[in-house]
Amino acid sequence: MEVYLVGGAVRDHLLGLEVVDHDYVVVGATPDAMKQQGFKEVGKDFPVFLHPETGEEYALARTERKSGRGYKGFEVNFSSDITLEQDLQRRDLTINAIAQHEDGTLVDPYHGQTDLQHKVLRHISPAFAEDPLRVLRVARFAARFHHLGFTIAPETLALMTELTNQGELEYLTAERVWVETHKALSTRSPQVFFEVLRECGALNILFPEIDQLWGIPNPEKWHPEIDTGVHTMMVLEQAARKTHDICVRFAAVVHDLGKGVTPKEQWPQHRGHEEAGVPLIKQLCRRIKAPKDYENLAIQVSRFHLHSHKMFELRPKTIHKVLKSIGAYKKESTLEQFIIACESDFNGRLGLEEKPYKQGDLLRQCYQSSKKVDAQPLIERGYEGAKLGEAIERERVRRIKSVLEKEKAAQ
Repeated sequence: MEVYLVGGAVRDHLLGLEVVDHDYVVVGATPDAMKQQGFKEVGKDFPVFLHPETGEEYALARTERKSGRGYKGFEVNFSSDITLEQDLQRRDLTINAIAQHEDGTLVDPYHGQTDLQHKVLRHISPAFAEDPLRVLRVARFAARFHHLGFTIAPETLALMTELTNQGELEYLTAERVWVETHKALSTRSPQVFFEVLRECGALNILFPEIDQLWGIPNPEKWHPEIDTGVHTMMVLEQAARKTHDICVRFAAVVHDLGKGVTPKEQWPQHRGHEEAGVPLIKQLCRRIKAPKDYENLAIQVSRFHLHSHKMFELRPKTIHKVLKSIGAYKKESTLEQFIIACESDFNGRLGLEEKPYKQGDLLRQCYQSSKKVDAQPLIERGYEGAKLGEAIERERVRRIKSVLEKEKAAQ
């Protein structure tokens, strides 16, 4: 029995990145032998074991043979005579197929170290095209390592395109699509994930609501970059710079979906796109089974991002409506998420990437002042039930009006 550290741990160590998870492959063992040493079996499709002390994952060396459609259509062989090289060959990319022996020796039969040096994401064998999930994985790795200068090998991108054209992506479950998307959104350059999917044709299959934004013009006065798809990627890039909150990043990438259904004769104007985007966001979120809090924030950003941009023009009642609608009075963190998403939209325009978003500061001031309304004096004055709620709202609006008046006087 021989044990090797494999996959991301070896790759990230060689790249000088922080190693988070340690995965091991065991050559020459059987499930019974692992159990006798105290390992706990947890794998459903193939034997994976948890170390009795560290809890880290140990998988038996295995091979896979395509036997059906989708990413689950495989026959797995994990007999004790499977070699390390055979196990590594079934993996997706050369940089993920480097193993490290317990003595520190590296085993690299598919030249992953060379591709690490050249910063190339390259598939190991034609078997890559047997698993449609790899299209999403490569796009995610492209996003994760974009800041290091990594690119996808042309032949690998060609295989990803072939997989897409064969209809294999349609067999991916919503859960797997969301897991990969969520991981991609957590990277430093999440926009690259969507750009790669678009390049190989997968975006139109997995996220058609986003894909249709390319080629749709915006007014050049407000959007020097003009193209809505380009703008959307710029907004996501800005969101990734401003926050690690994946919920905000998701809202950023779907905030303008309504522009995708604007009739051509109305271009480049998009009146009503804020509300038009709501059913599209709901449709997308339910298809990929995005969490409800992601859907809720995305809807509010779609509905009210233009309100946020026009803060200096809004009436006190309208500002109160926005704060109430997005749920700021119930959960303060929601307001910050909303503002960061709107700020990302504001800065996600050519030449305006660094412009201060003063509207966000004013919205914060209005909230801070209006949230301090004390209900007790109103109760003592006899207000109750719906009348009490109306009185609280009137006082909030009055305080917002005071903030706006002070802002105007200071200008």
